[in-house]
Amino acid sequence: MQNWQLVAIAVAGTLIVAGIVFWLYTQRRSRHLRDHFGPEYDRAVAETGSRRQAESELAHREQRVRKLKIRPLTVSDRQRFSEQWTLCQAQFVDDPAGAVDAADRLLTEVIRTCGYAADNPDDRMADISAAFPQHATRYRLADELLTRHRSGQGSTEDLRKAFVHYRALFEEILGGQDEKLKRVS
Repeated sequence: MQNWQLVAIAVAGTLIVAGIVFWLYTQRRSRHLRDHFGPEYDRAVAETGSRRQAESELAHREQRVRKLKIRPLTVSDRQRFSEQWTLCQAQFVDDPAGAVDAADRLLTEVIRTCGYAADNPDDRMADISAAFPQHATRYRLADELLTRHRSGQGSTEDLRKAFVHYRALFEEILGGQDEKLKRVS
């Protein structure tokens, strides 16, 4: 065999191995993103129309949240937020729309206090989807229900559903703080 044939075989073998490694990497990355984001993965693929573009966006969200300086809530913050949430729940009986608005503002304050994006709704949604992916769909739905109600198209039942979705994320954030504190102790 001539040298150029050996070189060609070596290059072809290297390209094949590199292709296999790249394929394995993309499969592993896709599996990780599907497992981590759950229904949010499918929503992103449907929204972008491209699995590759959706995965790039989701990976970017995940990386962005990893870089944030997330702070655990202090005991006094958790107590204050819990008391404010109790007031929101009590307000729901007489003023459902006001209670859901207050719950939305309170949840935004909790998220901001922890160090997630809170001021830009798109960034807030991206952070929630990466940090709390099991709540992303319900948080998005709650936001849509509240927006629909503000435009005069929602019902009290819509407000109740929105409140329940906000409460689930609120409890996850405060409950997650309890778990983190127990692991540190």
